[in-house]
Amino acid sequence: MDQEIGNQTGIKSEATAVSTDTIVALASGAVPAAIAVIRVSGPKTRNVLEAFCGGMPEPRRATLRDIGPPRLPAIDRGLVIWFPGPRSFTGEDMAEFHAHGSRAVVSAVVEAVLSLSYTRLAEPGEFARRAFENGKLDLTQVEGLADLISAETEAQRRQALAQAEGSLGALYEGWRAELLRAQAFMEAGLDFADEGDVVADVAVKAEAIVTPLIASIAHHLADRRGERLRDGVRIVIAGPPNVGKSSLLNALAKRDVAIVSEEAGTTRDVLEVHLDLGTLPVILSDTAGLRESESKVEAEGVRRALSRTERADVVLWVVDATAPAWQPPAALGTRTVIPVLNKIDLTADAAPPRDCIQISAKSGQGFDRLIEALEEQAALIAETGATAPLMTRARHRAELEGARAALQRFGDPTLSLELKAEELRIAARHLGRLTGRIDVEEVLGAIFGEFCIGK
Repeated sequence: MDQEIGNQTGIKSEATAVSTDTIVALASGAVPAAIAVIRVSGPKTRNVLEAFCGGMPEPRRATLRDIGPPRLPAIDRGLVIWFPGPRSFTGEDMAEFHAHGSRAVVSAVVEAVLSLSYTRLAEPGEFARRAFENGKLDLTQVEGLADLISAETEAQRRQALAQAEGSLGALYEGWRAELLRAQAFMEAGLDFADEGDVVADVAVKAEAIVTPLIASIAHHLADRRGERLRDGVRIVIAGPPNVGKSSLLNALAKRDVAIVSEEAGTTRDVLEVHLDLGTLPVILSDTAGLRESESKVEAEGVRRALSRTERADVVLWVVDATAPAWQPPAALGTRTVIPVLNKIDLTADAAPPRDCIQISAKSGQGFDRLIEALEEQAALIAETGATAPLMTRARHRAELEGARAALQRFGDPTLSLELKAEELRIAARHLGRLTGRIDVEEVLGAIFGEFCIGK
């Protein structure tokens, strides 16, 4: 995703900030491939097609043509599609060349288009940015599209697709529309500030809109499933030293991630791997053994382990079947803890708690039950079975918290009508920034920078 696909052709971008340029880039996956899609967008797209295809194809109909500059042998023969604006992805004139996906073909087509004086190579995310600027997508849809491109699990795909199709933006725009109604009442009150009964009446009407809006935003903020689904459910392996935590990490990852040794305190830092559990993404962390130590390095590892468990969604508390220590430290708090009895291949004397999962990280015994338990917990934390759109990004959380704070200040009975109206304006600005309606220039670079060239 963060790889600049366009530069696979060996062409360097000399893009300017002029959004009226006609841009070109490879829009499909890495070459070589069976088929490559080369996208052109901008006011001179028609000129490119006339020069490269010997005339204009029928709009929105795949047409087989020779592809190449005039008066020269064709570079390739493939499908050409012409999308006149505004009915295109970018909202402007756009075309696609579907050619054979060799590096030589892609490089030759892109270089030939760039040889025209009015074209340049697209910047990362520039096609999507033009779609946003031309009103084809709002910012939440753009972010959903980015997530869809990078989705690794089925659940991530479903969530990203729903967001890309506008479900989250529709929710936020609905809240903004309600807020604008409340603002209208307050502005009317300011127009009739000399009439006490009018002022009191509009304030009550605005309050009736704001109160349920605060509740809706608070409920949305409290639900972290969307963020967990996008970023990954955090599962931390914790326990005393030498109970087999690193061996468990390696077994779950199905590769050697952590160093395994009989020497206590081998793991000094937090090690992470990203896994799929069912259809859900998981971040699995191995931590240092929890014990008192005079070693400053090991003590720092213990501090980091405790810090990581404090942010975990699920903690696997691993104990040694030959010397079980069932009780996890109080520092783990009330988060979900799954007790795991490891090394059951070495002894049959342990009497584990009823909810404990018995395994052998060495032989794999009991792993089916452990993975089943992890999948169940991950699904409870991140599954998107609900029909309501879920918040997916820290940017959304920051803007919504700003809007909620302003709406809560609006409810202060000591505020004047003018200050109450100002709080509504602040809340509206926060909601407007969510979808990109107002004041979002500072976040556009970060959002569109997530895309590869060609998207």
